[in-house]
Amino acid sequence: MNQDLLERAQRIELAVFDVDGVLTDGRLYFLEDGSEFKTFNTLDGHGIKMLGTAVGLAIITGRKSPVVERRARNLGIEHLYQGREDKLAALDELLGQLGLEYEDVAYLGDDLPDLPVIRRVGLGMAVANAAPFVRQHAMAVTQARGGEGAAREFCELILRAQGKLDALLDSYL
Repeated sequence: MNQDLLERAQRIELAVFDVDGVLTDGRLYFLEDGSEFKTFNTLDGHGIKMLGTAVGLAIITGRKSPVVERRARNLGIEHLYQGREDKLAALDELLGQLGLEYEDVAYLGDDLPDLPVIRRVGLGMAVANAAPFVRQHAMAVTQARGGEGAAREFCELILRAQGKLDALLDSYL
């Protein structure tokens, strides 16, 4: 892992996630009654819970879904912005509320609406199956695909850089 990436991850105080294509595999499932459902990866979820012991957590997503609200609550994600196409504006609101700077933020995304945030924050990453243009402009790309361990990888990178991962893992022995 390159030194610049580790140094950026060391100063992170807030981790922000997109949902569709990052916490899910990006597919949208609609039932006949018009309702939708999403599938989430439990390994990603536990990584997010572990990261939440070290930094603040947020979701900024362009879609609205009660399922996302429930998932955020279950994972202890306190800052949830849904239906926000302008993700940078949502992040600006959150940073103003928390008194943080862009450099204090890590963001994991997958598509063009995520790109302004990815390029602005201290650690802007894309999932392995992100749009090629997004991968090209991200600071790093996960090995795992969205909804298949990418969020866990992102979380562990930050925890490792901050010297907290080993103690968290050892607590399970």
